Amino acid sequence: MAEASFYIGVIGNVISVLVFLSPVETFWKIVKRKSTEEYKSLPYICTLLGSSLWTYYGIVTPGEYLVSTVNGFGALVEIIYVFLFVLYAPRHLKLHTIVVVAMLNVLFPITAIAATRSAFKDEKTRSHSMGFICAGLNIIMYGSPLSAMKTVVTTKSVKYMPFWLSFFLFLNGAIWAVYASLQHDVFLLVPNGVGFVFGTMQLILYGIYRNAKPVSSSKGSSDIVADEEKGLTSRVPLLT
Repeated sequence: MAEASFYIGVIGNVISVLVFLSPVETFWKIVKRKSTEEYKSLPYICTLLGSSLWTYYGIVTPGEYLVSTVNGFGALVEIIYVFLFVLYAPRHLKLHTIVVVAMLNVLFPITAIAATRSAFKDEKTRSHSMGFICAGLNIIMYGSPLSAMKTVVTTKSVKYMPFWLSFFLFLNGAIWAVYASLQHDVFLLVPNGVGFVFGTMQLILYGIYRNAKPVSSSKGSSDIVADEEKGLTSRVPLLT
């Protein structure tokens, strides 16, 4: 059983790496244009927060090194994304972005880790408390797919919910839910089970609306890009 969970975890790592790298095209555009335009930094800041905490969880939890390795990679990638965003953000957004990064990517992780280490002396209890925090954050972040799906239903268009990203969300949730089941890790199972459900719902919506005639939308361009960003948020590896 342990061998099966290892191979499934390796497959999950490969899929998660692909999902972590999915925004590369967006940041290539940002670098070329030397501007973040209407893109939002919060999805990448939140992903960095989740990846950092899951890395720590994988380190302090026996047998979860696959979780720590893939999220360590994800944290590194997200640091690059956030750095590029700060570098090319308009002047009036730079300070705001830096403050949010300091609060969510520095202050919050340090506080969470310090609190669990000081409050609990037993390593297993520390691991469980961190797993609870990580799973809770992931479940909160799962509100983003709802926005993307609402946009699809409203506009009858899947333009801002690309098939392959939806498919990888589905596959990512399924693989890591199986891995969590084999490892008897409820903190991985719950958020990935939710990810699997949302991924399935997105694929069903894609099948329904992929050939539908889009309706005209009164949304401005900034609203559309915001929806796209929310859609991209749902594609980060929330497994882990």
